Amino acid sequence: MPAKRQPTQTTRHNLLLVSFGILALIFAGCGGQVIVIKNTPSAEKPVVKDATREELLEKFNSTAASINSLNATVELKPTAGSKYSGIIEEYHEVKAFLLAERPANIRVIGQAPVIGTTVFDMASDSQEFRVSIPSKNKFIVGPVALERASGKPIENLRPQHLLDALLWPEIRKQETVLFEEFNDESSRYYVLTVLRGGYQTEILRKIWFDRSVLEVARLQSFGPRGILLSDIHFSNWQSVDAAKPAPSATAIPNQQFPRSIRIERPHDDYRLDLQIAKITLNDEIPLDRFKLEQPSGSDLLRVGESSEEKHEEKHNQGAKPQGAKQ
Repeated sequence: MPAKRQPTQTTRHNLLLVSFGILALIFAGCGGQVIVIKNTPSAEKPVVKDATREELLEKFNSTAASINSLNATVELKPTAGSKYSGIIEEYHEVKAFLLAERPANIRVIGQAPVIGTTVFDMASDSQEFRVSIPSKNKFIVGPVALERASGKPIENLRPQHLLDALLWPEIRKQETVLFEEFNDESSRYYVLTVLRGGYQTEILRKIWFDRSVLEVARLQSFGPRGILLSDIHFSNWQSVDAAKPAPSATAIPNQQFPRSIRIERPHDDYRLDLQIAKITLNDEIPLDRFKLEQPSGSDLLRVGESSEEKHEEKHNQGAKPQGAKQ
């Protein structure tokens, strides 16, 4: 078989001329218009709005004061491996009905998708939290002030953590507040840092405002010695239809509320994503809707009480046979 002839330089030149001729015919058929393709510039930081420290303080306090209660339908998505996933490990997400009211009442009922079986029922007030988990036949009760994490994931559920993300405390006039700007690769923020006084000044809260919309994008709460207790992210702010004004608060026209909330509790070892499907604000909620009674036949577990914990530890270890060596 004869070897294939490689195209000569003259052949390549002719092919190039033919190609230019074809392009010329195409452009002529398009009325002589030449299409120019421009390189799209890389993403730029969004246009920002300016605000003063006093304006942001007023905006935050007005938003906080304008919400006295809420009634919402949400989707909860726990992070795999977290405390919450130990309770709802068989579900990718849970539909929840959530009630919250100042100063400290909250009730959250989580149901399995499609079948509607109750996965958990949680309630909390200013003193005590209560959690019912039907699948494990457990009813957990403990003081709200309990900070010590338990070695058992089931005992670390705290409904008041959701309350902290939904109903914010106002910034008091006597609190010291620092003001700064913060920029990253894609966003620009204003940050209000609220300080805790006393023998040694510490950070109490950090409030991040997204400068593209001047809405709260992040709330961080700190404990003693600078411990990060919670890191809450807010996005997708939307208006709330027919929002009623809160008692003793000025009504806000076009009341806004975030539809996406992420709660991170690093020392409680969990992250929880909330997607709000439906919400109403400032309706009157009867107090009995926040009451959660122990289901009949469920096992009562009290956390934070040393006598109970010692009794349970002894029970788990089992009685030693008579005459056994100590």
